[in-house]
Amino acid sequence: MDSKRKLAAVIGAALAPVLAVTLPAASASAHGYVNGPASRQAQCAQGTVPCGAIKYEPQSVEGPKGLKSCSGGNARFAELDDDSKGWKVSDVSRTQTFTWTFTARHRTSNYEYFVDGTKVATIDGHNQQPPQTVSHQVNLGSFTGRHKVLAVWNIADTSNAFYACIDVNIR
Repeated sequence: MDSKRKLAAVIGAALAPVLAVTLPAASASAHGYVNGPASRQAQCAQGTVPCGAIKYEPQSVEGPKGLKSCSGGNARFAELDDDSKGWKVSDVSRTQTFTWTFTARHRTSNYEYFVDGTKVATIDGHNQQPPQTVSHQVNLGSFTGRHKVLAVWNIADTSNAFYACIDVNIR
């Protein structure tokens, strides 16, 4: 009987690291950003625009809910607030699909979209954990020309949100 217990202990010890890596992430590790059209942090990660630390963690632009900044109030990512940095502008239509990529998923209160500070859409997250990618069809209203879209992912069970700015030319 001792050999069976030892074998069970060895198997359990061998499986523990595998289970730790493959089980769903805890809620504190939620991260996400808009990659289509390419947000400012996506452009940093792709090397389209030279950036600092955000290049390595485009999914980490997290801050308190209710902000209107591209950096989410995070000083480490303040360069995302710099409108003169040379961000690539994406041509979009008045009804545009925005695609979020989540590297760790978190229950969602809602998603909000703003054009130059004016809210144009709120999409209910139904207090659900999103799949790895989520796309929203957003009506950008009567705006035309060059604008900055702020996309916000409001987390359901914390006071934080994730922020992404997308520079667009609305046709």
